[in-house]
Amino acid sequence: MFLRWILYVLAVLAAVLSGGWGALALWYQFPGGAMFRWMASLLWVVFVLALLVAAWTRRSGLPIGVYALAFMLLLAWRGTIMPSNHRDWADDVARLLTGDVTGDHVTLYNVRNFNWRSEDDYDARWETRHYNLGELASADLILSSWGMPGIVHALLSFGFDDGSHVVFSVEIRRRRGQSFSSMGGFFKHYERTIVAADERDMIRVRTNVRGETDHLYRLQMSKPAMRSLFLAYVSEANQLAARPAFYNTATSNCVTIVYDMARRIDPGLPYDYRLLLTAYLPGYLYGVGALDQHYPLDVLIRQGDITARARDTKPDDDFSRAIRTPPEP
Repeated sequence: MFLRWILYVLAVLAAVLSGGWGALALWYQFPGGAMFRWMASLLWVVFVLALLVAAWTRRSGLPIGVYALAFMLLLAWRGTIMPSNHRDWADDVARLLTGDVTGDHVTLYNVRNFNWRSEDDYDARWETRHYNLGELASADLILSSWGMPGIVHALLSFGFDDGSHVVFSVEIRRRRGQSFSSMGGFFKHYERTIVAADERDMIRVRTNVRGETDHLYRLQMSKPAMRSLFLAYVSEANQLAARPAFYNTATSNCVTIVYDMARRIDPGLPYDYRLLLTAYLPGYLYGVGALDQHYPLDVLIRQGDITARARDTKPDDDFSRAIRTPPEP
């Protein structure tokens, strides 16, 4: 009798959790406008609650079985939702990055170089750029915080001997008028894209337009490792151009993709909760020796705050140099 009661409680708990997941899946993916999505989610919640009440009042497992069948049908429907590269995209993710590699020479197509005045006022520029991997000089991690506790956005910037930089960012590919939702990232709400951009575009839009706080950390990497990571970004971008994929807040976000790339270089790189709670990523990187060990972590964090430097730049300034030049005491 006791075992039967435990099984019943577990079945109800599973129904409640999966029922909530189903309601969110319908809200984010049911076709039509907001009214249809609200109706679909609400009807699903009513359906699940009615079955749970029936299971309790009748002391029967049949309603749970009916729910299990309905949930499998919901999963089957969700499995038909496929990613696409053909939608009405927002301007800043309208084009797909691709690259050609010939030895050390890389050509990147659709490198973004927008001039941002506000979120809705900008000059859109997409460029073809050429890079010599033999001249790779640095790899910098930029962490951008928009105020969400524990979560920041991670970007990787590669520097070259001539002082130029290109920054890569794994991002959601928003449709026109669509806004970002961390929860939506669990429910096939966005496609995934890789953006390569000029630092004046990618970093400045975050610090100067969106009001985010950015930190920059110089990664301790060998040139072969930097080269491998750069090419991993190009390979991932080419794959996404050929086969679109969904963004997932937990499994394919801005940090987990970089982690997967880095493991190609160092298979022993440990997994850690800080790959999800990205605000704590500097501590993880410091622990595995990827940041300068000559300074305490708190000093690197303080010195790495480039927000004020970015906001103080003028149109004619060398942006990349300015954000890397500490203020005079």
